[in-house]
Parts: sequence; C-alpha cells; structure tokens
Amino acid sequence: MEHILIIEDEAVIRKALAKLLKRSGYSVSEAGSVVESEQQFSLDSFDLIIADLRLPGGLGTEVIEKCAGTPVLIMTSYASISSAVDAMKAGAADYISKPFNHDEILVVIDRLIRQNLLFRQNQALRRDIQREYPASGMVGSSQAMQQVLSIIQKVAKTRSTVLICGESGTGKELVARAIHDQGERKDAPLVIMNCAAIPDSLIESELFGFEKGAFTGADKSTPGLIESADGGTLFLDEVAELSPPAQAGLLRVIQEGESRRLGSSHTKTVDVRVLAATHRNLDERVRKGLFREDLMYRLKVVEIDLPPLRDRREDLPALADHLLDRISAKLNRRSLAFSAEALEKILKHDWPGNVRELENAIERAVILADGDILSADQLTLSSVKTTSQETDVSLIPKGSLDDYFVEFVVKNESVLNETELAKSLGISRKTLWERRQKFGIPRNTSSSQAKK
Repeated sequence: MEHILIIEDEAVIRKALAKLLKRSGYSVSEAGSVVESEQQFSLDSFDLIIADLRLPGGLGTEVIEKCAGTPVLIMTSYASISSAVDAMKAGAADYISKPFNHDEILVVIDRLIRQNLLFRQNQALRRDIQREYPASGMVGSSQAMQQVLSIIQKVAKTRSTVLICGESGTGKELVARAIHDQGERKDAPLVIMNCAAIPDSLIESELFGFEKGAFTGADKSTPGLIESADGGTLFLDEVAELSPPAQAGLLRVIQEGESRRLGSSHTKTVDVRVLAATHRNLDERVRKGLFREDLMYRLKVVEIDLPPLRDRREDLPALADHLLDRISAKLNRRSLAFSAEALEKILKHDWPGNVRELENAIERAVILADGDILSADQLTLSSVKTTSQETDVSLIPKGSLDDYFVEFVVKNESVLNETELAKSLGISRKTLWERRQKFGIPRNTSSSQAKK
C-alpha cells in the first residue's frame, strides 16, 4: 500500500484530503508544517508528499530538498502562473490549485506514484545491467556488432524514433536500453510494453489509459503507459502486433505529441521518445494491409538490424564466456570453464533462438555440472532448427512435446482464442506467443476476429 504524507496547516482541508486518500486505498500520515513533518517522520520513506505552498514558518517547497527524491505535489489557493513556475523550478513533481476536484487530484496522485515507481525500477534495472553487462549491454567484436554499437552511440544523443529489427532472442530490448541509457533521457522513465503479450482488446487501454466509465470495469481514471513514459522513453517490443486503432493513436503521439485516453474527448500533451522493435518484415505487413505505412515511416527514421548469432560466430567464444561467468555468479557456483568439445559444439550450432537460447543452454549446463569443466553432453541443444521465416509445420519431426504443441495450436486456433489456447496447454499467453515465434506459427487473426 502506497504511503502518502499530507502537509497542510488547515485541519479541515487536511482531514478531508486524508479521508479521500484512505478511501482510495492509500496509507496516509499528516503534519501541519514542514518542521512538524521533519520532527515526526522520515521524509524519504513516503511514496508521495502533498504539501500546501503557504505553511507556518515557510513554504511547502522547502520539503523538496529534505525528502531525498520523493515526489512532492504542491497545492495552493494562490493560483497563479508565477507560483506554479516557482514550485516547478524548486523541484515539485506537479502543481494543483485549491479547491481541487477529487477525481482530478486522484489522477495526478496515481500518475506521480506510478512514475516514481517506474523511475526507481529503471534505476535498479540500470544498475543490474551495468553490473552484469559491459557499458552497452552487449558483447561482440564482430564487424556486424561494431556497426550496431556505432549506430547506437550516434542515435542515442538524438530524439529520433528508432526501429530495431532482428530475430527473437537477438537482444532487441538490450539495444533499446542502451539507446535510453546513453541519451539525454537516461534519468527519466524507460517504459517497456510487449505488444504481442497483451490481448487486442486491452492494448489501447494499456497504452493510452482510460477515463472512469469508459467501459465496464473502468471504476476510476487510469493513465496509460504513454503518460507514464512522459519525459522519458517508451519501448514497444513486437510493434507489428499492434491493433489498427492502437497504430492510429501511436501515430498521433509521434506526430503531434498528443495522447487521448479511452472515453475522453480531450488530448494530453506528452513528451515521449518512441523506440520500437519487431522480428517481422514491416514492409511486407504494410503490403498486406496489416500495418499503417505512415506509421512505419515514422518508426524507422533510424533502423537498426541486429544480426543473428549464426551470422557472427566469431563473437560466440567471448559471448559464451561472458554468459558463463554471469550465470555462475547468479547460481553461486565456483569458477567454471567449457571443455574443448563443448566450445566446439557451441561454435557449430545454428542457435535459432539466438542469445536467449545460448543463455538457457549455458544455465542448464551449469546446473548439471559435476566438476569445474562443462562437457559437450551437458549442453543440451535443440535438434529442431528454425528461422525468423514462417516454418512448414509438416517438416518438424514428430514424437516430442514440441510436436504436440505445434499440432495442438494448428488444430485448435480456429475455434479457441489465445487465452483459451494457453489455458488448454497449461501455459501463459506470453509463453504461447514465444513458442509461436520459435516454430514460426503465425497467429490466425482472421479466425480470432471472426469469433468476436
């Protein structure tokens, strides 16, 4: 439960606001001045501080430098542009005038808390990446990877949209993180959305947010991921899977800097840098009428093509050693090394799942290892070879769980939607999507639309 501190000297207003927040599910503490709040509480322990601008003994903005990064919402009955500017210059997260609308202040509070949570998560993720990976988050001295790293370095300093293309498992999210971390927005939120892992019926509400009463179950106004990324970066993984209405809304965000929640007649100005990724051929999807041509051109101002592992085999020894060191540390195992036979097996494998498959194979080998040397036998590799192109299901060998998955999906996708398919197989929708990509089974959108 989020904990909010209210600093307000007028008891009637303070108590009424506290009652509203408690009724909305927040934990609330109260103080009548900045000095009183310092004496009673540890100010950096709150998720949000709401302070009146005019308080006994000083201004509410004085709490900003005392709360170690906790967002501060300033409220005042002295509504003027100059006081708003002064509050924001002092470091306030936002500003609201009294008397305020209950729904309005709840929306602002929810947005500030979510943004602060995303910021803290982003900081933690950045520390993890810096600890586990080199500066760029990627390993590779091949010419192909050096070209990718060069483009990242150049584009990171701009505000341009970037389209990252490559097979599943090549590290498209790492590229997006590297662009964000090396750019001017590195201290702002990096918000990530996997477009393929969210049902079509929920994509718009997740991306753009919604107003109270916009649809059944919308019991309160909720900001979307675009608003949460305001001032920062939005990374849309598998952007080719966006529904047509979501594509139209995203185009407006990129072109006009405006976003509109479901159920609202008003747009909100947003400052969001958009990075996108896909393993599909967007030009082909445009020709088939599945993706907007104008949006495609807006997304691919700069295009980065990530090579698959089979096209940069010279990177495999260094990448495998790096992953082995990281995985060994994570699993608290002593220093391990590959046998000559294991390394040869790594070099000869095609790695259809790319870096993700290599990482999984090494982690499995570390778990199975009995001594200091990882043998070739402990690197259990898939015998099924796939590519980013659609695979002929009839060519996949029979007699395994993978074969059962393929046959079940192909046989039942015309009568079951994605949620029902995943439930029948005992897996999540995300796992269902990932396995579709692995075996090249395109989603039957025509049948799912027919069911609706």
